[in-house]
Amino acid sequence: MKKLLYTAVGLALMAGVAGMRAQFGDASQKLRVAEAVINQFYVDTVNEDRLVENAIKGMLDKLDPHSSYSNAEETRELNEPLEGNFSGIGITFNMSSDTLYVIQTVSGGPSERVGILAGDRIIAVNDTSIAGQKMKNSRIMKMLRGPKGTTVDVKVLRRGRGNTPDTIPFTITRDQIPIYSVDAAYMVDPKTGYLRLNKFAADTRDEVTKAVNDLKRQGMRQLILDLVDNGGGYLNAAVDLLSELLAPNSLAVYTEGRASSRYDHYTVPMGKTPLFDKGRLVVMVNQYSASASEITAGAVQDQDRGLIVGRRSFGKGLVQRPFPFPDGSMMRLTVAHYYTPSGRDIQKPYAAGDQKKYNHDILDRLQSGELMHADSIKYIDSLKVNTLRLKRPIYGGGGISPDVFVPLDTTDFTNYYRDVMAKGDINKYAIRYVDNNRATLKKKYSDDTAFVKNFTVSTEMLRELYDMAEKDGVKFNEEEARKSEPLFKTVIKGLIGRDTYDNPTYFKVFNEYDPIFKEAYRLINSPDYDRLLSTPSRSASR
Repeated sequence: MKKLLYTAVGLALMAGVAGMRAQFGDASQKLRVAEAVINQFYVDTVNEDRLVENAIKGMLDKLDPHSSYSNAEETRELNEPLEGNFSGIGITFNMSSDTLYVIQTVSGGPSERVGILAGDRIIAVNDTSIAGQKMKNSRIMKMLRGPKGTTVDVKVLRRGRGNTPDTIPFTITRDQIPIYSVDAAYMVDPKTGYLRLNKFAADTRDEVTKAVNDLKRQGMRQLILDLVDNGGGYLNAAVDLLSELLAPNSLAVYTEGRASSRYDHYTVPMGKTPLFDKGRLVVMVNQYSASASEITAGAVQDQDRGLIVGRRSFGKGLVQRPFPFPDGSMMRLTVAHYYTPSGRDIQKPYAAGDQKKYNHDILDRLQSGELMHADSIKYIDSLKVNTLRLKRPIYGGGGISPDVFVPLDTTDFTNYYRDVMAKGDINKYAIRYVDNNRATLKKKYSDDTAFVKNFTVSTEMLRELYDMAEKDGVKFNEEEARKSEPLFKTVIKGLIGRDTYDNPTYFKVFNEYDPIFKEAYRLINSPDYDRLLSTPSRSASR
C-alpha cells in the first residue's frame, strides 16, 4: 500500500510539473516553475517573498559586480543621499559613550529653530531612552526621521551653570533637510581655490555653482577639485559639473552596451558661458574615487582641460539602469559601459560571478606595490590612446591613471593608530575636548582661520587620548605612538576644528598633511603644470 501511495504521489508531482511546463514552456520561465513547486510541495512553510528576492539576488550575483537588488527600505536608503534631501530634525550627531552627542545643527533647520545647541546630548526620543542603550546609528536615525510636518519629542541633557546638567524637553517639527555634496570650499591662497565633493547628487551643480562663484569673488583664478574617496553618484551630475569646466558642446562621456546603442553626453552650460572653463585645474583622485568621479577626471584628462593627481581610480565603469517593482523594491541592472571621450573603458576587468576577487582588487594593488611605487604600475600598450587636443598618450585598462602619481604614504600609520581609531577613541576624545572647551576655543580663536594657524595639539592632550584608549583595551605602544604622532595630531585637530566651527575646517587642517593635496597645490603653482599639458608623457611621479 505504501508503494502504491508513493507512486501515486510521484505521478501527481510529475503531472503537476508537466502541467507547469505546458503552461510556462519557455526556459526563461524556469524560475517561476521552481518557485511554484517549492511553494506548493516543500516540506516546511516558506516565505514566498524572501524566496523570490533570494532568487533575484542569486541571478544578479552571477552577472557582474554592480548589478544588484534592494528591498523597499534599502531602495529608499540608497536613493536618499543622491536625491539631495530627507525629512528629519536637522542635526549632525555622533554616538559618544552610548549617548547621542549633537555636533552641529543645520542652519535654519528644525532643531536650530527650537533652540537645540551643539554639545547637547539627546537622551530620549518619544519617551524611549537612547542613552546607554548601545543602539546602532541606523536605528536612531529611523527614530528621528519621518515625514515632513510630523513631530518628535526629545529630551536633551545640557550643561547649565557651574556645569550642572539640565534636562530639557523639546518638540521638533520635522522638515526637509538638505544633504550636501560639497564638503568644503575655501581659498588656499589669494588665487587658488579648493573644492571638495563627496558625491554626485541631484543638487551638486547648484552647490558647485554657488561655491565657485563665491571663490571667484574672493579672487580665485585656479582650482583644485578634490574627488578623493568620492564614490560617484548620478551620471547627469557629472556631466553637469563638466559643463561648468569644459568648453560648450564638449564630449563628456558616452555609454554603450549590447542592448543599448552608443549615447554621447555633451556639456551644456546653464548660462551663456561655463563657470570655470579657463584657468588652471587640478583634480585629486585615489583608488576609492569611482563612477561619476572617474567620468569627471577622465573627461578633464581626455580634453586636456587640466591635470589628474593621485593614484589610479577605482575602475567602476558599468551603467546600472533601475527597474523598480510595485512594492518599492528595485533591481539595478548593468546595461552599458562608460567610456571617456577618447574611448577608454573606465571599468576594470572582472570575472562574472567572482565578487570575492573583485572586492580584493584594492588589496591586490597594495600587495603588488602599485599604490606605493609608480614603477609597479603596469601599462598595456594595446590600451594606449591619445588625448583629444594635445595628443598626449594616456592608458585604459580600468580606472583613470593620474598624470602625476602620488604614492600611498604609510609612514605614520601603525597598528597602534589603527586600533585607537577602530575603537572610536580619537573621535570620542575630540567630542569631549570640545564639550569642555567650546567657549574658550571660540573666544581664543575668532574664526577657523585663526584656529588652523595657531591651535596645536599638546603632548598632554595626546597622553589623555592614550589613557582613554588604554581604558578601552588598547595597550599603549610608545614606539608606534611616537611614529604616528603627526597623524594623531592632525586628525585630533581636524575633528576639534570641525566640531567647533564647521565641516570645512577639518579639510583645512588635514590638507596641510595630505600628500595628494600638497602635490596638487605644488603642481598648480608650478611651471610643471604647463610642461605636463604640452609635453607627451605617460605619467609623472612625485
